[in-house]
Amino acid sequence: MDKPKDSYSQAFKQIAKIANSSLPLKKALNAMARSTAKALKAIGCSIMLLNPQKQYLEIIAAYGLSDLYLRKGAVNAHKSLPEILEGKAVALVDVSQDKQVQYPEAAEIEGISSILGAPLLQKGEVVGEIRVYTDGPRHFPQVEKDFLSTVANIVAITLEKNEFYQVLKAEHEETITKRRKLAETPKLPSSSLRPSRFGHPSEEEFARLLDFYRIEWLYEPRSFPLAWQGNKVSEMFTPDFYLPELDLYIELTTLKQSLITEKNRKVRRLKELYPEVNIKLLNKKDYLRLLAKYGYGPLGGTKVEGINRVLFSHTQIQRRTRALANHISRDYQGRRLVLVGILKGVVCFMADLMQHISLPLSIEFMAISYYGSNTEPAVKITKDLDTSITGLDVLMVEDIVDTGMTLNYILNHLSSHNPASLHVCTLLDKRARRLIDVPLDYIGFEIPDEFVVGYGLDYRGEYRNLPFIGALSPRLIEEEAGK
Repeated sequence: MDKPKDSYSQAFKQIAKIANSSLPLKKALNAMARSTAKALKAIGCSIMLLNPQKQYLEIIAAYGLSDLYLRKGAVNAHKSLPEILEGKAVALVDVSQDKQVQYPEAAEIEGISSILGAPLLQKGEVVGEIRVYTDGPRHFPQVEKDFLSTVANIVAITLEKNEFYQVLKAEHEETITKRRKLAETPKLPSSSLRPSRFGHPSEEEFARLLDFYRIEWLYEPRSFPLAWQGNKVSEMFTPDFYLPELDLYIELTTLKQSLITEKNRKVRRLKELYPEVNIKLLNKKDYLRLLAKYGYGPLGGTKVEGINRVLFSHTQIQRRTRALANHISRDYQGRRLVLVGILKGVVCFMADLMQHISLPLSIEFMAISYYGSNTEPAVKITKDLDTSITGLDVLMVEDIVDTGMTLNYILNHLSSHNPASLHVCTLLDKRARRLIDVPLDYIGFEIPDEFVVGYGLDYRGEYRNLPFIGALSPRLIEEEAGK
C-alpha cells in the first residue's frame, strides 16, 4: 500500500502536469479536482470562485459530485465554511451537526459526512475555494490540510495565468447574479458543467438517455495527451462522456469506418499511456447493451416499458441509504438493534441499509396479506416474528408508507411484544395519501402521489429488479385495469 506522502507526491506531479498543459481551463480544473479527490480518498471535489462582492461562490469545476448536488443552490461564502474567507483551511468532521453547512439536507442526500476546504489565494486575496468531501466522518490531519492548501495554490496560479480567466470570470459573475435569488428555491438552474450544445446528435441522444435513468455524467470532462513533440503536446484525446458512478469514460462513434478506425487507435493509445483509466468506444447498439448490463434497459431482462420517468437513480438511493445508516448507527450506539421488515418489497432496501449500519444487529421478516373489500381492506399476518423482541430496540424498516394503515397495524402488533423501543425507517414517504399519522423517524425520500416501482417495489409482480425507482405511467395502469 502506498504511503500518504508517496500518494501526495504522485498527485502533485499529476496536478502540476495538468496546470502546465494546453488543456482548456475548465477541463484542466476538472482534472485537478479528480486527482485531488483520489489522493485524499474522497468521494468528490469542487473548485469555486467568489463573485466580485465576495458574497457568493460558483462551482466552476468538480469531480465525483452528482448533478443534483451541484445544482443545490447559490453558495453563500459567509454562511458556508466562512473561515475560509480569512485564508484558513477549514475541516468539518460531521456536516449534519455543523452550522457552517448551508445545505445540510443536500449533503445528507449526497452521502457527505465530512468536508475539508482551503482558500484560493491570489496576491494574498481570497478569490475562491477548493473543497473535498468524504462519505464517512473524518478527522483531517495537518498533512491533509497542507496538501489541499498546496493544491489550492496551484489552482490559483492556473487561474491567474490562463488567458481565458477573465472571460470565464465574467460569464460566472453573470450566472451568479442570476442564481442569487434561487438560493432557497426548489427549482434549480442547469449546472454550469453541462454543455449548451453537443458536438453530434448521437451525443445529445445518449445524454438524454442518461438523464432519463438519472445516471450522472460529465461531458468532455478531461483531455488526455497522446503524443508529444519535444515538450509540447502534439495530440490530445477528449472522451465524450464520463460516468462517475461507473468510473467509466465513453467515446461514441458512428458507423463511418474511417472514424471508427481513428478512434480505435486513440483509445488503444490512451489505454497504453493511462492503464488506470477505464474507457469504452461505443456505437448506439453498444451503449444500449452497456446500460442493459447494469439493469437500465430491456436487453438486461428488466422490464422498463411503462416507466413514465425515473424518480431516483441507483446512485441516489445508495447515497441516501448510507446517510440513513450513518444516522441509525449514531442513534443506536451501544444498544441491541433488531431490524424488522415486511416481505417482499423491502428486501432491496433492507439488504443495503443493514450493510452500512456499523453496529451488531439482527433481522426479522414478517409477511402479510390483505382481505375484505377495496374500500375497507384488512390486514392479516401470514408470517410472524421468529424470535422474541421483548426488551430489544426494534427498528421497523419499510419500503414505502402511504396511507399508514398497514404500518399502524404492524406497529401495534410489535408493541404488544414489549420491545425496549420501537421506531420506523422508510425509504419512501407518500405523505399525500396519509390517513393515519404514524410517526416516521428516518425518511429516505418524500414522493408525490404516483405509483412507483423498482428497487423491490412491484406492479403485478414485475419491475422489482429495476435498480432505480420510477413512476409507472398512469396510462398503463388504466389499460391493465380495463382488461
